[in-house]
Amino acid sequence: MLFRSVLASAVAASALLSTTAFAQDAEALKAQVAAYVQPSNAERMNVVVSQLRAAGFAPTVETFDGGGRAGPMQGSNVVVTIGEGAKEILLTAHYDAVKLRDGTMSQGVIDNAGSVVALIEAAKILRDKPLSHRVRIIFFDQEELGLIGAKKWIEAHGIANVAAVVNSDVAAYGDTMMYGQNNGAQSAFVTRAVQELCAERAMQCVGFPEYPPSDDRAFSAAGAPVVSLGFQDQVGAHQMWLAFNGGEANGLAEGFVPQVFRVIHSKDDAIEAVEGATIATAGATYAALIQKLDAQLVTP
Repeated sequence: MLFRSVLASAVAASALLSTTAFAQDAEALKAQVAAYVQPSNAERMNVVVSQLRAAGFAPTVETFDGGGRAGPMQGSNVVVTIGEGAKEILLTAHYDAVKLRDGTMSQGVIDNAGSVVALIEAAKILRDKPLSHRVRIIFFDQEELGLIGAKKWIEAHGIANVAAVVNSDVAAYGDTMMYGQNNGAQSAFVTRAVQELCAERAMQCVGFPEYPPSDDRAFSAAGAPVVSLGFQDQVGAHQMWLAFNGGEANGLAEGFVPQVFRVIHSKDDAIEAVEGATIATAGATYAALIQKLDAQLVTP
C-alpha cells in the first residue's frame, strides 16, 4: 500500500514537471513571437536572423529589388539550408507585416510571426534527422505587397530542383490545422501527405477546396507542388471554410466576417492572441510533414 502511494506520488510529480516544462516552453515561444513587434520590416528581418543564429544556424540573406504602390523598395529573403540532395523541399513563411492606414506597423504576430517561429522550431528538429533531400527553409519579405519575395526567389533560383513546397501563414493560435487544396493537380500528393499526417496524429484538420492566397500561389503559378497551412481554433476554421466554400447558402449571418479576418491587418493582430502551444504544435507538425514528403518522394 505504501509502495503504491509512493509510486502514485512520483507519477503525479513527473506529470506536474512535464506540464510545467511545456508551459514554460510555450511561454518562451510566445516571447520569441513578441520579438517581431518592430517598427519596420527591416527590423523584423534582423529578428529572424538573430533567432536563427541563436538556434545554431547560419542564415543567408538574399536581397532583391521589390516594392509596391509606394515605389521601389529593397527586400530581403532569409534562407537556411539543411542537408544535401539533388532535389529540395522548401518550407516557407513570410516575416513582413502590413503598414496600417494610420502609417504604423501592424504587430504582425498572427500574420505571420507565429509561422516564422514555428519554422525555426521545425528547422531545429529537422537538422538532426536523416534526409534524402536538401531542405531549404525560406523566410520571405514583401508577401504583403503581392508575394514579391517569393516571386523574386523563384526568379533567382527557378523550380527545376523543387520537389515540394510547404508554406505556413497565420499559424499562431488554436488547435485546428487548415490546408489548401487549390494549388493544381501537381500538388495532389502534397495534400495527401497532409491528410495522412492528420490521421496519424489524430489532429483536427480542415481541408479547403478554396483557400486564401499566400506565398503558395507564387509557387503554384510556377508549376511547383505546394500546400499552404495555417492554424486556428476549430469554430473559426469551420466558419472560414463556410465563408470561402459554402456559397450563398453557407448558413453564416449576412455580412459575417470570420474572426481571423477581423484580426489580421489591424491593430488587433497583437501578441495577446498568440498561443505558444500552437507554435510548438505547428513546428512539430511541419517537421513531420517534411520528413513524410522526404520519404515518399524517394519511394519507387
